[in-house]
Amino acid sequence: MRRTRILTAVLALAAGLLSGAPTALAADPPAPKLAADTYTWKNARIDGGGFVPGIVFNRSEKNLAYARTDIGGAYRWQESSKTWTPLLDSVGWEDWGHTGVVSIASDSVDPNRVYAAVGTYTNSWDPKNGAVMRSADRGASWQKANLPFKLGGNMPGRGMGERLAVDPNRNSVLYLGAPSGKGLWRSTDSGAGWSQVANFPNVGNYAQDPSDTSGYASDNQGIVWVTFDESTGTAGSATKTIYVGVADKDNAVYRSTDAGATWQRLAGQPTGHLAHKGVLDAKNGYLYLAYSDKGGPYDGGKGRLWRYATGTGTWTDISPVAEADTSYGFSGLTVDRRKPGTVMATAYSAWWPDTQIFRSTDSGATWSKAWDYTSYPNRENRYTMDVSSSPWLTWGANPQPPEQTPKLGWMTEALEIDPFNSDRMMYGTGATVYGTENLTNWDGGGKFAIRPMVQGLEETAVNDLASPPSGAPLLSALGDIGGFRHTDLTKVPSMMFTQPNFTTTTSLDFAESNPNTVVRTGNLDSGPHIAFSTDNGANWFAGTDPSGVSGGGTVASAADGTRFVWSPEGAGVHHATGFGTSWQASAGIPAGAIVESDRVDAKTFYGFKSGKFYVSTDGGATFKASPASGLPGGDSVRFKALRGGKGDVWLAGGAADGGYGLWHSTDGGASFTKLSNVEQADTIGFGKAAPGASYQTLYTSAKIGGVRGVFRSTDKGASWTRINDDAHQWGWTGAAITGDPRVYGRVYVSTNGRGVLYGDSSGGGTTDPGPGPDPTPTGACEVTYTITSQWPGGFQADVQLTNTGTSPWTGWSLAWTFTDGQKLSQAWNTEAAQSGSTVTAKNVTWNANVAAGSSVSFGFTASHSDTNAKPAAFKLGEQTCAVA
Repeated sequence: MRRTRILTAVLALAAGLLSGAPTALAADPPAPKLAADTYTWKNARIDGGGFVPGIVFNRSEKNLAYARTDIGGAYRWQESSKTWTPLLDSVGWEDWGHTGVVSIASDSVDPNRVYAAVGTYTNSWDPKNGAVMRSADRGASWQKANLPFKLGGNMPGRGMGERLAVDPNRNSVLYLGAPSGKGLWRSTDSGAGWSQVANFPNVGNYAQDPSDTSGYASDNQGIVWVTFDESTGTAGSATKTIYVGVADKDNAVYRSTDAGATWQRLAGQPTGHLAHKGVLDAKNGYLYLAYSDKGGPYDGGKGRLWRYATGTGTWTDISPVAEADTSYGFSGLTVDRRKPGTVMATAYSAWWPDTQIFRSTDSGATWSKAWDYTSYPNRENRYTMDVSSSPWLTWGANPQPPEQTPKLGWMTEALEIDPFNSDRMMYGTGATVYGTENLTNWDGGGKFAIRPMVQGLEETAVNDLASPPSGAPLLSALGDIGGFRHTDLTKVPSMMFTQPNFTTTTSLDFAESNPNTVVRTGNLDSGPHIAFSTDNGANWFAGTDPSGVSGGGTVASAADGTRFVWSPEGAGVHHATGFGTSWQASAGIPAGAIVESDRVDAKTFYGFKSGKFYVSTDGGATFKASPASGLPGGDSVRFKALRGGKGDVWLAGGAADGGYGLWHSTDGGASFTKLSNVEQADTIGFGKAAPGASYQTLYTSAKIGGVRGVFRSTDKGASWTRINDDAHQWGWTGAAITGDPRVYGRVYVSTNGRGVLYGDSSGGGTTDPGPGPDPTPTGACEVTYTITSQWPGGFQADVQLTNTGTSPWTGWSLAWTFTDGQKLSQAWNTEAAQSGSTVTAKNVTWNANVAAGSSVSFGFTASHSDTNAKPAAFKLGEQTCAVA
């Protein structure tokens, strides 16, 4: 099962949509003369693919819900489409760790407000401290409060919580439980400032493995949840009674009855377990607690459920089974706010044969199970499951009873009943979000229907990408779920790569002149680490490992598919003719080298290791070190040979403390020239040449002109165009990139937790022609004004401005009038200002140039009342634009 997240970002940094919502967080101001193109970004649909440790419903507004992921950001539920909208796509390269969300909190007093505690690792893997992000428009834009300690969205214990909570009576007060012995923290100004609660008596002491020298499993998991008793306060006054969960098996629960002034260990509490969750039923006066002997999300062998009577102080063990009969801990925990006394919990760490969900309608006195045995190994389910929208969730498995496919889940630490709808329940797993909308059928003896409720939430870590010239447009190598063959980017593939099914695919390649031949390598607990396909990745068969292989490493196919070179973990570089039934060690190249193939000459292969480039001209049997010098010294490097160009190699990579950038060779790696106009580069890929161009289009995730972004060049790297923007950054994008050889302008971008993004140009883009004599555009123009999201009191809009004239613009200024009292609050990709009802939006330096027939886009958020009518007219200087 998927117990290990392979995070390429961590490895790389240690060595050296969807049209997502915008943000208040911006990169450093871009340098002038950097061309830009307007791109539309979407996910190649997979739907899910990773661990969802938290789901939070707002308690005062119907259909407002959020989900958090461990490495892939946060999402808001869209009831109208039954989809999730990503909220943290604006997190940039330098802050990549802030895509890990350790907790999320939705304000029940002001539902427009939402908070996210972010940070991925508390050890050295993440160099930056954590932060609390705050939004007054449901995550459409954010402000950030940096913290003096790290947070661990992908650390052990990340399924406990929620660690972040808003006072339900005085919503300017928030609490945050910190890991690493940093204690309990409080904000009294709606998350803008934070200070430690100095008198909180216990910072926690539990670590998964105190002997772990990496700091990952040895970190103190700290303060793990905060729960308010809303019945002990009145609107505008701080809630008096607060419960706090601590990662300490002997002292797990503390309480304050004076709004946090003093704290006491809750008397009479059980010991010997960790309290993963604490959920309060204020109406009945019960605090429910889910306990496990481990911190999760993978481990946990014993557990209990307890109920604490807040009025009398009585503790009652309400566990649905005897502790001797458990092989798991409890974590997922929820109560039905519409039907007090109904409580549910999960056996989060029950991996085999399946997870379990328990339900009680009498405050835990009696329980029923989502499934039970009739006569072992046969079982009867209270539910039905339909995964036709995400068919890969069966894993292509054919298990023997009592296992079933699809599974009910694993790592089920998030479980929530909709506070406005007793029939709707959602729960997170290690691979998706499941839900039901007829939950109460459970109580009447009928079956409730479970299906994925995950569309729009994309949470895969991408290790490699390929876009062959024929067949499927996209092949992907992914962490945890192996990878997919996308024949239609808008549809979920029917199955991940199987036979064998790698837990993580580390590398893939296809034969350039025979794209039906595909090879992939990956990690597997037991079994082969290499597989081949002769039908473009539709079907696979396993190869044979050389002795000593422990991991996938990198692999390359000859241009004609007749031979392969493989650099696996645990063994040196090897080569084989045919489909890997007999491997021989390659000479002259060190173990662990990255390997690639020439895309024309079937006998030429390349390698790179520790600053040295290696070349083989005999099919990988022997390699020779190139005399090329000045290449990056470390191993954070990716390189590719150009399709159709023998000996044409591009190499990207390096580290900030050494050689870093983009290099090009036209003589098969004998020499390389560093591009002076690229400061840093981490990936390189090729796509269809631009109209009229003779050389393929280059794509890279890089720093150019002082700006970190995704870039395109149509002139062999002489000039570059930024094709993403500050609202679409996705944290770390340094694993892989490739253009599409069949569609000019289309590019596929890897992320570390937001899946595979693909972008298409809206206008084709231009290189920067330099400053023009007249910054005021002339000629015809057209405006498309789209309201993309709306909520009580606010909205988000995108504006596309198209040059429908015959001359290029070297600057632009668009004006319009709001008619319903709308007030601009924030804008991106433009300098915008409002005077009275008139709004003026001007270009920024990098999107000033708009060729004839091209477009530029920007967006904004604003407040509104009444009807929120769209502007009727737009002016570009003195020119009135057509309105699409």
